Amino acid sequence: FSLTIDILCQLVYNIICGALKDFNMKINLKQIFNITGESKDIEYSIPAEELSDIHGYSFASTVDVKGRVYNRADVVYLDYSVSFTLDLTCDRCLKEFENTYHFDFSHIVVPSVSCDNDEYIVAEGESIELNDIAVTDLLLRLPTKILCKEDCRGLCMVCGCDLNESECNCLK
Repeated sequence: FSLTIDILCQLVYNIICGALKDFNMKINLKQIFNITGESKDIEYSIPAEELSDIHGYSFASTVDVKGRVYNRADVVYLDYSVSFTLDLTCDRCLKEFENTYHFDFSHIVVPSVSCDNDEYIVAEGESIELNDIAVTDLLLRLPTKILCKEDCRGLCMVCGCDLNESECNCLK
C-alpha cells in the first residue's frame, strides 16, 4: 500500500511539473463571437521557465499579461499589455543589466480568413492561444540593439577598456 501512495505522489508531481512546462492560455471565443457587447477580461502570468527556450533573451521575471477580448459591433478585438524584466548584456560595452518593459497591443480576431492575411488573428476552432500571440508580439517589439544606456560609448578597440568608466589614449 505504501508503494502505491509513493507512485501516486510521484505521478501527481510529474503531472504538475508537466503542466507548468506546457503552460498554455487557450481562450475560447465562441460566446464572444456570437454576442455583440460580450467581453472577457484576461489576467495571468507566463512563467519565466516557459520562455527559457527563446534564444538570445533571458527573462528575469514572469511575463504578466493583462487585457480584454470583446465584441463591438460584431467585430472581436483583443487589447492587452505585457510587463516583464529581461537580464541583458549591452551590445557595446558588454555590461550586464536588467531592463523592465511594458508594451500594449491591439488585434482584431476573426473566426476565419479566405486568404493569407497578417492583419488579423485567426481563431482556429473559435479559440486563440494567447501565449503564442503575446510572446510573438513582445519579441517583435524588443529593440534589436541592446544598450545599457542610449549614449553608451562601448569598449576601446585597442585596449578593451570600458569608455563609459575610463579614458584611454589609444586612439588619440
